[in-house]
Amino acid sequence: MTRQASEPRLELEQHLHMYRQMAKIRAFEEQVNELYKSAKMPGLAHLYAGEEAVAVGVCEALKRDDLITSTHRGHGHCLAKGASVNRMFAELLGKAPGYCRGKGGSMHIADPETGNLGANAIVGGSTGIATGAALSAKMRRSGQVAVCFFGDGALGQGLLYEAMNMAALWTLPVIYVCENNLYGEYTPCGDTVAGEILARARAFGIHAESVDGQDVQLVHATTKRLVERARRGEGPAFVECKTYRYYGHHVGDVNREYRTREEEREWMTKHDPLLTLASRLTTQGLADAAVFERIQADVKAEIDTGVQYALAAPYPEPGEVDEDVYA
Repeated sequence: MTRQASEPRLELEQHLHMYRQMAKIRAFEEQVNELYKSAKMPGLAHLYAGEEAVAVGVCEALKRDDLITSTHRGHGHCLAKGASVNRMFAELLGKAPGYCRGKGGSMHIADPETGNLGANAIVGGSTGIATGAALSAKMRRSGQVAVCFFGDGALGQGLLYEAMNMAALWTLPVIYVCENNLYGEYTPCGDTVAGEILARARAFGIHAESVDGQDVQLVHATTKRLVERARRGEGPAFVECKTYRYYGHHVGDVNREYRTREEEREWMTKHDPLLTLASRLTTQGLADAAVFERIQADVKAEIDTGVQYALAAPYPEPGEVDEDVYA
């Protein structure tokens, strides 16, 4: 009786946690954009705003020691897997307390303590790493699952298919998560990807599904089922998450002449992952507007603190330039 009564409460707590995680990613990315525009951040960043439900839905289905590989648009994956806001901002600003001591920047953040094997600036470059991690997990019988995040642009990279072929042959515990945000840089996905996306995975005998990547509950439920399947030794899976990036390909891509403002407004108002979850919980009578306002206020305070921490943090000593660098 007690256990049954507690289930709705526990489910609500998880949903509110997922909302908070998505809100944190959104606020983090908006602040990154401001740091770029104010010339406080060196280099470029590829913002994840709009795609939060994918990272959060997937990572909430994983254990801390489960493994992920990320992409050039990887801030959301890092935060969803448990990265610290303070150390993330420090890395972006090239400061010593950053995850790579300021040497990796936006596209090379890694956090092994939370199972994050790292972002990768090479499109599709992490597919071999994730597959190798899954092979290691199987050989060690650790029970770990590896998740490989990649965008629709990686569908044109041969490494993905070589990795999936091996994963299928060796029945590896790896899940390939394709974040299809409709554009590969400045080109619509339909102009670069022939045929059906899921058919590419199914050709290797890999279980493949497509989900609404703006619905964090659906992404989470799907991933949880596939993670359990992988832990049972039933092999790899492929998930296409249909999503949308609110900003340009990178922070300097502000005109976005390859898509319309009407299309952007449609996604931001009718398919926003935060609004979708908040509306659903409110309609079901599980939470009210005040709950989400408090979460947003808490997130803003965390982000503001993280920015100030990073701005005040020291740069690495010049003598460290050749430390922690591998070839």
